[in-house]
Amino acid sequence: MTQTTVPVIFDLDGTLVDPAGGITDGIAAALAASGLPVPDPDLLAAMIGPKLSDSLLTVAMVPADKLDDVIRLYRQHYLATGIAQSRLYPGIKAVLEGFAEAGRPVAVATQKPEGLAQIVLQHHGIAALFQTIRGSADDETSTEGPVGKADIIAAALADLSTQHAVMVGDRAQDVAGAIANGLDCIGVGWGFAPDGELEVAGAVTVVENTADMVAAIERLEAIHTAAMSEVRNDGIV
Repeated sequence: MTQTTVPVIFDLDGTLVDPAGGITDGIAAALAASGLPVPDPDLLAAMIGPKLSDSLLTVAMVPADKLDDVIRLYRQHYLATGIAQSRLYPGIKAVLEGFAEAGRPVAVATQKPEGLAQIVLQHHGIAALFQTIRGSADDETSTEGPVGKADIIAAALADLSTQHAVMVGDRAQDVAGAIANGLDCIGVGWGFAPDGELEVAGAVTVVENTADMVAAIERLEAIHTAAMSEVRNDGIV
């Protein structure tokens, strides 16, 4: 990596991968199997992005004593059928391959359990394109390892051996986690954020396709390069 090549950290669901019903169908199936009410489709879609256990408690109103069983049933359903339902968003694989050819480091920072994130990326044939894949603990009740989006992004930064990168995500949690680490975040409009969520959260821009995403990354890189050059020149003076 050269000093002017800025790494990019990607969120997973809603940014790289379209779950295409794999997540919401799994949540609905787990709730129904547990004898719990199933939220309407809009609420189910809103559960994509934040940590699953938090969404189950606060959106689906799952009783705390049933949480572990609902998550277990969901994971079983997701592994059996949900991953196969998912697909890469248009243009994502080509962008990642282009970054690899150009030597730009890329990483994943997701609130999905880390082992499961690796399985999803392997399923789509892109896991090897990332320098690191960081997520939450595979045991979602564990307090070990990164907790929350900011910690997960910080872990990815540490793996990349840098304090500067660009975050790309589709929900407010991605933006907040990036800001907490001193990073700019590009929002993607093809994910699951309600209208205006990313702008209010502080995304530097919201893009609607991968070509605009790459252009935004390159603009931020140019700004960073110019700033670093100015610092070096000031140091000489």
